[in-house]
Amino acid sequence: MNDGEAMDLRARYKQATREAIGTAALRLAIERGPHGLALVRVQEIAEAAGVSPRTYNNYFSSREEAICSFQADQARRLGKALRARPDGEPLDQAVTAAVIGHLTDPEPDRAGLRMIMSTPALEGEALKAFTMAEEPLAEAIAERTGAHAGDMFPQVTAAAVAGAVRIAGRHWLAAGDTEPFAAVLRRALAHVLPAARPGGAGEG
Repeated sequence: MNDGEAMDLRARYKQATREAIGTAALRLAIERGPHGLALVRVQEIAEAAGVSPRTYNNYFSSREEAICSFQADQARRLGKALRARPDGEPLDQAVTAAVIGHLTDPEPDRAGLRMIMSTPALEGEALKAFTMAEEPLAEAIAERTGAHAGDMFPQVTAAAVAGAVRIAGRHWLAAGDTEPFAAVLRRALAHVLPAARPGGAGEG
């Protein structure tokens, strides 16, 4: 095993550990009911994930961060998902396909998403995660359109996309809504992406 392979293996192990802790934290919070966040202890999360409390603290600084980690990691990878789209694809189509493909395969867990969006502390953590994801998404949009990452166009477009994802989540969780999340998300993105045209990339 060379140095590159060893580094890749360590990165995969760290990500797997992070995901195990996050999954355990969210599952325990859901099991505790509407006030699950306040009832879950770090020791319980660590035991459920098969790690020590010290390892837990090496990955997360709060229960909120652990519970929202899956959404946070997904959001941060949106820029990478956009870069994977074909070069000649129009920006609105590329962003729509990247976001829907990345966030709906698999479809979000309703119980987990409902807990996050109905608990103020968790919703705030999720909002912070999406805000942090705007920069890599803006950079990917800038690369695709030839704009500078610091220009207003890619930044506003990235922020609008992040906002559309959050609104789509709320609508999808509405009582009686049986549509696939992908369909709800596509409608939400259609409200913000018609203006996302390369010709306006350098404006502002």
